[in-house]
Parts: sequence; structure tokens; C-alpha cells
Amino acid sequence: MADVATLGAGVIGASWTALFLAAGHRVAVYDPMEGAEAFVRDYVVKAWPGLERLGLTGRGNPDALEFHTDAASAVGGAVFVQESVPEQLALKHALYAEIEDALASGATVASSASGLTLTEMQAGWRNPARFVLGHPFNPPHLIPLVEVMGNDRTEGSVVTAAEAFYKDVGKVTIRVNREVPGHVANRLQAALWREAIHLVNEGVASVEDVDKAVWAGPGLRWAAMGPTMLFHLAAGEGGLESFCARYADSFNRWWDDLGEPQLTADIAGKLCEGIASEAGSRDQNALTSERDTLILAMLEATVGLRDN
Repeated sequence: MADVATLGAGVIGASWTALFLAAGHRVAVYDPMEGAEAFVRDYVVKAWPGLERLGLTGRGNPDALEFHTDAASAVGGAVFVQESVPEQLALKHALYAEIEDALASGATVASSASGLTLTEMQAGWRNPARFVLGHPFNPPHLIPLVEVMGNDRTEGSVVTAAEAFYKDVGKVTIRVNREVPGHVANRLQAALWREAIHLVNEGVASVEDVDKAVWAGPGLRWAAMGPTMLFHLAAGEGGLESFCARYADSFNRWWDDLGEPQLTADIAGKLCEGIASEAGSRDQNALTSERDTLILAMLEATVGLRDN
């Protein structure tokens, strides 16, 4: 019997499945869509070599999975359930109602939701005590981050248990202490993209050059450390205190000049035109493969270099 269940077998669910299999779990996958099983099995096959290169498959078996078209049967016996169905509140609520009575005693359920809040999703449970936010970054089998959150309706030990589970399968967790739309990392992404859009819309630089400015510039530093720690280092011996004193006027001037664009049809058209030029002849599959190859290379290069 499976000890982990993944509910929803799209790109996120399939990626979670590959990671859980690599960590030695037997995984039950639920998705009623035609072709879901073939998609997940193919995804696992393609993801496995990368997981092997990262040293994450020592306990794993890529064939230790079973498929269900009934959510209640998928979660029976599972100690951990990762829910990644589409972000439609009614759909999630219906799924929670279907599985609540079928869950094993003490099972933890985590949602991958990025746009919905924990409070909104809790409304689908009679008792949401063992339900938490467990928001990954795509693709979850490669990107280490998981944002974990509970609240006053969450049983005391469940958040720490979820964090321990994620750590065991190779993830890095952060604790979201207060509910805000988008959690933490998505809001950081949104802030950067807003200014990227503003720069393109104002004719400061092309879509391709704005993207290049990130990956060839601060993106490399951000892959090593977060922005506040990097600015702490930038001032030398004086640290962050010296940096703030030295650059407060500059940052205040930049912040005052940042744009506040809305993602209108006109702006979306400009972005799509720019991304088509940047992508060139590479289709979605080629670009995804390129992304994953680069991420994998960066992860391999930093194995063992971090304290956490």
C-alpha cells in the first residue's frame, strides 16, 4: 500500500511524484483525466536521471507507484498527501470533502496552491487541523523551496511534521507566519516582474535584454544568497548598517521611480512579441529542457556547500 499520495497529475503533481518516488516512498497518484497515468510515468522516466545526478534516488524505485481515478482510494493508508489539483476553490473543496473521511489517522495533507490562501481552502474541511500549505516552486523535483504554513486552526505539530517530511525528501522549507496573497516567493517574483514589464513598456530595454539582465547579473548572486545578505556583504566591514547609510538616498530615488503597470492586453501583447523573439526556434519542450539542464547543473555545483 502507498504511504504517500499525490492528488492531481499535472506538471506539478507529476514532479512531486518523481521526487517522492526517489525518496523511497510508494506513491498513489489520483487524477481522473484520460492519459494521466501515461503522462506521469513518462515524466518520472525523464526526471529520474536528474534526480540520480543529485544523489536523491538512493532509496528510490521509479516503479513504486499506483494510479487511481478515485481520490478516496488513493489516500487510504497514506501518511502524507500532496494536493496539486487546479486552483479552483470549488474543485479543491469538493476534493477535500471526498477524501476527509478516507484519510488515515494522523495523515498530513498539504496543498501546492500558489494563488489561494490557506483560510480559503480550509473552508472545504469539516476539521482542517491536519491541513497545511506546502507550496513548491516549479519543477518541485528540482527547485528545493517549499513554503509551509499553518494557522490557529492547524494542529500544533502538523507544520513541523510537514517540514520534517519535506526535508527528508530533499527540500528546503521556509515558514510563512502571516497569510498574504501569493505567500512569500511569488510576491518577490511579482515585484521583479512588475518592474521588468515597466522597463519594457517604457522602452528602456527589450524583453530579451531585461531577462538577460537578471540571469547574467543579480540572478547569479541571488542563487547564492538572498538580497539582504548580499547587501550586507556589499558594504564590506561595515555590513548592512553601513550599506543602508551609504545607499538609502539611491534606493529611495529608485523606489520612487519604479513603475506600477497593469497586465493589460496591450502590455501582454508586447511581452508575447518579445518572448517570441527571445525564444526563436525553440519550442516549449526545448526551453523546458534547457531550463532544467541549467537548474540541475547549478544544483550539482553547489551540493555540500550550504549549511542548510
